[in-house]
Amino acid sequence: MDKHNEHLENLSEIRSLMERSSRFISLSGLSGVVAGIFAIMGSMAAYWYLGKDSAYDVARPYYEYAETRSGLPNIDFYIFFFTDAILVLTASLLAGSILTIRASRKKGHATWGPTAKRLLINILIPLVTGGLFCLVLLYHGLIGMVAPATLVFYGLALINASKYTLDDIRYLGICEIALGLISSVYIGYGLIFWTIGFGLLHIIYGLVMYNKYEK
Repeated sequence: MDKHNEHLENLSEIRSLMERSSRFISLSGLSGVVAGIFAIMGSMAAYWYLGKDSAYDVARPYYEYAETRSGLPNIDFYIFFFTDAILVLTASLLAGSILTIRASRKKGHATWGPTAKRLLINILIPLVTGGLFCLVLLYHGLIGMVAPATLVFYGLALINASKYTLDDIRYLGICEIALGLISSVYIGYGLIFWTIGFGLLHIIYGLVMYNKYEK
């Protein structure tokens, strides 16, 4: 009986070693929570920006403010939203990196290695493609489709990266894609869907992952 248990323990250890060598399992659930909070803060800033316009109408799609009343591009609109998005992304990446490094050290895992590189490459391919596609949408004036596109491509990036990290991230990716597709039908509410996708879903996912793997 003792030998049987010993064999099971050896098999479990071998499986753990193989998983660590093929998957990056040190992602911090708290980084998802923090990213979600930053996304909600960014959305609040966007609504504040729109609300300070004396002509702002809540029933009017947010992307219509990308043009002035004379039909010219509203430069202030583009500058604000690009700055807002970059700040949210930078803060999320910075906080996520710090929390993930801390989680890796706590588990005694290497933070950077071949698996982490494969994870990064597989998540960047859909993200870069999506970013370029969004620039094409902006070039053609299809501003209302940018929010749905970011959700869909982000979801694809998560699914593509799930092969090299925790399987649970695949479900977040599926939810992001579904939300992006729904948002593409109701483009006037793109900012709300964006808040749900990058804010609320990230917080829920982060809390689930924290309770499942880190608590």
